[in-house]
Amino acid sequence: MTIPTPPPTPPGLPPSPAPTAVLQFHTPRGPQYRSEDLLGAGDEALIMHAGQVYRLRRTGTGKLILTK
Repeated sequence: MTIPTPPPTPPGLPPSPAPTAVLQFHTPRGPQYRSEDLLGAGDEALIMHAGQVYRLRRTGTGKLILTK
């Protein structure tokens, strides 16, 4: 993979710094679940972990929140 070169700097402006992005790929460990499979048709699912109950909730904007 190559990182594209930035366009030339217009006259009178300082040059752009070189790109410093580092791509890291994360390989998940363990099983993967689709949120739809956990939440079903609703917006909440209860998850038991170490004797505690956690609530996984889908927000109105489609994000997920996990609370104890």
